[in-house]
Amino acid sequence: MEMNFEESLTELEGIVDKLEKGQLSLDESLMHFEKGIKLVRECNTKLKSAQQKMELLIEENGQIKEEPFEVK
Repeated sequence: MEMNFEESLTELEGIVDKLEKGQLSLDESLMHFEKGIKLVRECNTKLKSAQQKMELLIEENGQIKEEPFEVK
């Protein structure tokens, strides 16, 4: 089952915490690092997808105008 963005981010934060503590073996560290990279890619994909779907409604001269939402 695929995790949602928040679940992926929470798991990624847990991995970062484990790696920062430095108490894992080299093999465990590598395994967690690889999982973390996968989660980062999944989160980026989800964010890009959300960005493409979002639109801002801007009132212009009394009319509603749709414009793409861009994260800066």
